[in-house]
Amino acid sequence: MFRATLSLLLVALFGSLFALASPIEKRQLGGRGTWFDVGLGACGLYNVDSDFIVALATPDYAGGAHCNQMITITANGQTASAQVRDECPSCNSGSIDMSPGLFQQFASLDVGVVEVSWNYD
Repeated sequence: MFRATLSLLLVALFGSLFALASPIEKRQLGGRGTWFDVGLGACGLYNVDSDFIVALATPDYAGGAHCNQMITITANGQTASAQVRDECPSCNSGSIDMSPGLFQQFASLDVGVVEVSWNYD
């Protein structure tokens, strides 16, 4: 009886370890992509317009849990990587505010808004 119980525990333990080692599927987010004039961000760092940075909507910003994390953004058939450096209180969840340099990878600043999809790297 003891051996059977021990065997079951070992199988459960190793099964859990293998489950932890499997890759986690990246969750795709999306919404409106806009641009903003950068400066001192909510993550506590200064940025310039040419930096590839984003401000996440307050729910996605999660109190700074994603500060300095990289994300991959796709819009208008183009893809770019950017770093989370700010919070966008006026953005809906899934929407992002981009530095001017980053926004221009997808469209002219005159356009103002693009539809984006993105995920955490």
